Amino acid sequence: MRYGLGVGLVVLAGLIWSTQGLIIRQIDSTSTWAILFWRSAGTLPVLFLFITLSSRGRPFASLRKAGIAGVIGGLGLVFAFAGSIYSMQATTIANAVFLFSASPFFAAILGWLILGERVRQATWAAIALAVAGMFIMVREGLSAGALDGNIAALTSALGFAAFTIALRWHRLEDMLPAILLGAAFSMVVAAGVQGVEGQSLMLSPRDIAISMALGGGIVGLGLSMYTLGSRVIPAAELTLLSQIEVLMSPVWVWLFLDEKATAGTFLGGAVLTAAVVFNGLVGARAMARA
Repeated sequence: MRYGLGVGLVVLAGLIWSTQGLIIRQIDSTSTWAILFWRSAGTLPVLFLFITLSSRGRPFASLRKAGIAGVIGGLGLVFAFAGSIYSMQATTIANAVFLFSASPFFAAILGWLILGERVRQATWAAIALAVAGMFIMVREGLSAGALDGNIAALTSALGFAAFTIALRWHRLEDMLPAILLGAAFSMVVAAGVQGVEGQSLMLSPRDIAISMALGGGIVGLGLSMYTLGSRVIPAAELTLLSQIEVLMSPVWVWLFLDEKATAGTFLGGAVLTAAVVFNGLVGARAMARA
């Protein structure tokens, strides 16, 4: 695959993912776990098909290769998936997606603590800047009564970071088997939580259809395209290209639903985005030198 095609696939994946908030706003149910169950049910067949094609008809061999790292990463994704849904329900889409973008910094800190990976001085500076941006946004959420949504968004970012560290631990290059496990675990956990709470997984036919389309058409398809593109693009550049999702998500809900974020959200989000871009540029420059 050529580099230009890879860039196009990653950017298109980001644009597809950026519509998640708009689609979640179309779901009437407020049950995070039921939505997670049906979204994961929609994601599974798409990922399984893509893994089957990419492994030349040996999907279960790819799943076995993921091993314990895939299991740990999949469990991290349960928090990531559930947190993302709840945060988009409990706070503005802008607030949620800006806080999601803190995931690379959580991954850097976890990599340092767990794997002993060296963190560049520039990355520490970017982390400090990101913390300032997150503080502005969480403080804004506290005053707006959406603190739980902000906490859920940060939990989602931390879950994705744990997923990333699990893959680094066993140096797994293909992330899709671990994501498929994450979707399967999400269905089991969602069913368990709803059962303990005495709640049903059933939603209206409309909400089930939207949730499954969100899983298969947005999450699953986007992940497949992102995985293909990531094979020819350095990690630091992926961090920069993925910001298209953060930038466009608030635009869709503003255009179609007239959902506006506060000044504090955009100020904190701008600071956090600047930290992510700065860290990505430094990483790309270091790769070019190497």
